[in-house]
Amino acid sequence: MKDLKQFNIQFVGLKEGKHQFNYSIDNKFFEAFNYDDFVSSSIKVSLNFVKKSTLFELNFITEGTVEVPCDVTNELYDQEIDSELPLVVKFGPEYYDDNEEILILPHEAYEFNVAQFIYEMIVLAVPNKRVHPKVIDGTMESEALNKLKELEIKEEKTVETTDPRWDKLKNLITEKKT
Repeated sequence: MKDLKQFNIQFVGLKEGKHQFNYSIDNKFFEAFNYDDFVSSSIKVSLNFVKKSTLFELNFITEGTVEVPCDVTNELYDQEIDSELPLVVKFGPEYYDDNEEILILPHEAYEFNVAQFIYEMIVLAVPNKRVHPKVIDGTMESEALNKLKELEIKEEKTVETTDPRWDKLKNLITEKKT
């Protein structure tokens, strides 16, 4: 993860108070995590870092787009990314990151890397089902959509008929009540 050194925050030399860190994320960032779902990406991450005497408050804010294939038509489109992640960093006897809102660093730590938090925030901001906006508004023209319409199951109206044996059983229940 030597490619991600720019995401290290050395907090020992920082004064108490507010600090701002800005990052530009592209596909090279995701290559470091062996993640290749995005064709291209252009994301700005703003990190508001508040250093207090016993803890740090971090607030990650992302804005940008990732180019992904549509799950319906396989056409590429730009998916908007707009998310926020608050994080509290405390100190303890050992590193602990099982809680998604609190990170515990060992007392002897002097820096930590925020790349993993940025990565998870961006990946989780992309919807599970990616649908091209033109598919949603009905203006998309593609071979895949035409084929799906052709193969669509036409719903036939059927008249519900019940088996006469069931009717007799239902009568037994109603006769028993009276």
